[in-house]
Amino acid sequence: MPNTKNLLLAALSPDVYEHLKNNMEQVELSSGSILNRPNETINEVYFPLTCLISVTITMMDGMTVEAGVVGSREMVGINAFMGGRETTQTEYIVQVPGKAMKMKAHLLLSEFDTNKSLRDVMLKYTQAYMAQISQNVACNGLHTIEKRMARWLLESSDRLCSDELFLSHEFLSNMLGVRRSGVTETAHILEKKGLIQCSRKKIKIIDPQSLEETSCECYGVIKDEYDRLLRFNLER
Repeated sequence: MPNTKNLLLAALSPDVYEHLKNNMEQVELSSGSILNRPNETINEVYFPLTCLISVTITMMDGMTVEAGVVGSREMVGINAFMGGRETTQTEYIVQVPGKAMKMKAHLLLSEFDTNKSLRDVMLKYTQAYMAQISQNVACNGLHTIEKRMARWLLESSDRLCSDELFLSHEFLSNMLGVRRSGVTETAHILEKKGLIQCSRKKIKIIDPQSLEETSCECYGVIKDEYDRLLRFNLER
């Protein structure tokens, strides 16, 4: 198993990872950086190590909603090896700064086309990522703000490997597709239950188990799907 903080890279066999690593560089991504805009050609792909990146869709009225989130178990630039080099309506924005491994998109595509072992892992990741997007659609339409916020905090914590999340209420409102006041009210409810602790632009998870019990089923469904598709490689 490769020594890396990114689950997707860790799922690669050691020899494949070492070969891929020769074409990668570690970079520091700052908060607010836009890695890809809608319809822009994808020139680089990123494998987050300690940063968190939101995948958002902005409507004509300016309302922004989360389509997905990318952290230490994923990559940015999935279209680079799927027969097209452009995103659709989505935008990738760094929300929590940190480190990532960067690679030229055309080099990853070349490896994807010629290396079956790499291709198998990337296709399994694509399946997991599609499951996340599909689950988000159902979650946004069916579950309460409280359940969705609990889920989103847990998923962010998993990807950052930290219980301290440096996220503003404004950002969370964009992710959940609700007004900022709704996020503030919901955060206060979770705080009164002793699940989280809020301060300016920081949320600390106090009771992860109870927060998971408060969350909707979507958190467990997606986590299980990622584990099923990718973590089997880590046991080799």
